[in-house]
Amino acid sequence: MTAVAGDFTKDGRPDIIANSGNKTRLFVGPNWKEILLDATPGHDFIHSETFDVDGDGDLDFIGARYQPGLIIWLEQPDHPLTDPWPLHVVSKDLNGIHGLLKGDVNRDGRIDLIANSAQPMDTPFPESLLWLAVPKNPRTAPSWEAHPLALKDAPGLSHYLGFGDVNGDGRPDAATGAKGEPSPVGNYFAWWEAPEDSTKPWKKHVIAEKQIGATNIHPGDVNQDGKTDFIASRGHGHGVVWFEAPSWREHGIHASLKEPHCLIVLDMDADGDLDAATCAYGDKQAWWFENDGKGQFTNHLVATDQEAYDIRAFDMDQDGDLDLVISGRASNNVAWYENPRR
Repeated sequence: MTAVAGDFTKDGRPDIIANSGNKTRLFVGPNWKEILLDATPGHDFIHSETFDVDGDGDLDFIGARYQPGLIIWLEQPDHPLTDPWPLHVVSKDLNGIHGLLKGDVNRDGRIDLIANSAQPMDTPFPESLLWLAVPKNPRTAPSWEAHPLALKDAPGLSHYLGFGDVNGDGRPDAATGAKGEPSPVGNYFAWWEAPEDSTKPWKKHVIAEKQIGATNIHPGDVNQDGKTDFIASRGHGHGVVWFEAPSWREHGIHASLKEPHCLIVLDMDADGDLDAATCAYGDKQAWWFENDGKGQFTNHLVATDQEAYDIRAFDMDQDGDLDLVISGRASNNVAWYENPRR
């Protein structure tokens, strides 16, 4: 189950698009009227993104299915509450898509998609990480061209993706965690260094090994020393941690948290440093982790009896701070939690 927030109805107020049970639904804020956008059999998406794919000034929806791999986008029509949302294929060449992220990979000023193809099967991109550029005419293009940044170089069932300039060369790099089990390899966090030409092979750097159940990792300067660190979670194991550059020394944030599968890293309290948030499906708890600016964290419990594979930050009540949007897999809900900072 996955959910993204944004103004999908052109009225200036936040809405949510969520997918579960082969159905993609628009929930129109603030009363959350439900509108079915797509009910195609087999369209059970595990990850999603949103941005203006076709450049017409409104937000579109991107959904990714794990296996067999499929990425589609739903085009927001002129009248999103009454008109059908046309469905377009992005790619059918990836398999085991358990990470989907947007970012300007080739630095051309346009948003690209980053995705993984984690399964080791005989597909065009086994055990790989890729980025896909929006074609010139996305409404008519049969698919988007996929550029492998890690071709057969991300074994062990990779999961979520991180994106940002790690080495300070001005080029955004990529990162992932690989959970291992049941694969005989994995249980690591790594980042891939972007070359000048982003269509050429990227260089792999291992951050940490023996990370049982590694799933999620994001770059950022945690202790404000001018170096890019990483915050990570072991979503099929235990613990949220951060790795300090340049030696990647490990620091605990919440060592005992069970299966913190999703993770976001951003400034939740608007104090100028990087915080983090997760929802642990094993403990059924949502937390946010407050950074003091030096890499020391205070942990705040947001919710109990809440399960999730997906977590987002968005100003849902338009009061100027970031709230949390969670799509609950086993808890069978889509919920948002108000930031009490204001």
